[in-house]
Amino acid sequence: MTKILVLNPNSTESMTDGMVSAIKSAGLDKVVDIDQYTAPSSAPVSINNDQDIQASEASVIEDMRNKLGNGTLGASSYDAILVACYSVHSLVDSLADLLPTNAITGIFEASVSTAQLLLRPHSDQKWGIVTTGKFWEDHLTHGVKSFLGQDAASDNQRFAGVFSTGLNASDFHHVPQEEVTARLKSATTKLLQTGDVRCVVMGCGGMAGLERVIRDTATEVYGEERARRIFVVDGVKAGVLQLEQTVQSKRIFG
Repeated sequence: MTKILVLNPNSTESMTDGMVSAIKSAGLDKVVDIDQYTAPSSAPVSINNDQDIQASEASVIEDMRNKLGNGTLGASSYDAILVACYSVHSLVDSLADLLPTNAITGIFEASVSTAQLLLRPHSDQKWGIVTTGKFWEDHLTHGVKSFLGQDAASDNQRFAGVFSTGLNASDFHHVPQEEVTARLKSATTKLLQTGDVRCVVMGCGGMAGLERVIRDTATEVYGEERARRIFVVDGVKAGVLQLEQTVQSKRIFG
């Protein structure tokens, strides 16, 4: 089976465990071999801004280089690596340079690709992202346009935007569930009210397992029949699926 390393670039191990549990709950561990990695304690406990992205990259790359040097990690240890932070994370490129034979993507990139595939072509159907803090609204909006090859000033009618909960990634494991639910429901409602939204992307690895909150909100906003047609994309699951296909494509077409 394809061997994939799920790499959490922050130092909160419970967040890594939550993401891997979501992968297993979908049965994806039956088709790929999943291993997990949490960044060392020198990395931020939660990635909430550009400084945290840079600090987490430095910690992970230093640790990976040490593991390659002492033999605890080999260039062929994994077929693929999933950078499990919902951001335009520089680790995607730096790991590709460090381990050029591995298939590497981030959960952000995988989720954007998946959303495009799930919408009906040549339609007015929309997709959008619900995420954590206010910082991510601009960061992810620019990231989507860059990933899709669009000018920063261009208007993508199918992308409804990014809507934040005001929580940090680690809060999803520490804040009372009632508050998490209320904030996620509010952000999802704002997204759904922008038009014919058919795909909601969960813009944080820490949201793994919270699909039901989004689906229940969609039922309240759109009604039961229309809500059943909505896709809720978990970037971690999307990343595993995409990396499995990428590895197989490399084997077949290489």
